Amino acid sequence: MSMTQLLLATGCTGGMALLFVLRWLHNWLVTPPSVAVHFSPEGGCTNAVVNELLHARHEILVQAYSFSSKPIAEALIAAKKKGVRVEILLDHSNEQEEYSDLHLFIEAGLNPLVDAKHPIAHNKVMIVDKRTIITGSFNFTQQAEQHNAENLVVLKGHPELVGAYLAAFEAHKAHCQAPQVKVQAAKDHHRKAA
Repeated sequence: MSMTQLLLATGCTGGMALLFVLRWLHNWLVTPPSVAVHFSPEGGCTNAVVNELLHARHEILVQAYSFSSKPIAEALIAAKKKGVRVEILLDHSNEQEEYSDLHLFIEAGLNPLVDAKHPIAHNKVMIVDKRTIITGSFNFTQQAEQHNAENLVVLKGHPELVGAYLAAFEAHKAHCQAPQVKVQAAKDHHRKAA
């Protein structure tokens, strides 16, 4: 049935109401394309990441080289507590780095994995609900927000890019392993952070 036939069958008011509902449903199901950029130092990169994580409904996938941003770590933990599936792949340097949030993730039950296959797993990527990609040079660290010259890009509504990033995430996840950290080291880290 064409739109013209529908309008004739339901009258103008019914057709307009149906058109409104169809447009609302489309906008609710399909994320309109958008791009936002942020720069540091002090350019709001951390706030942009936290905002996206707080709005996650189903899934957050993370690949990170260095991770020591308490606000971002806390947003990931909060997302998990509200039922969002959170998967984290970290560079193996996080196993030795004193300030890494690796121990915090382990204590919160996030079960992060470590990518030790590469000399450096230098990705800085988050995929939120298979709709939003967060990437750029910005490491998820306090240093990156407050002192470094960094960039962060938030891409929404680009399904072809999401597909490519999802495939890369799964390829790296396939060769990741559980972190090699001692339980006592995790407890000591938690006491220092408190």
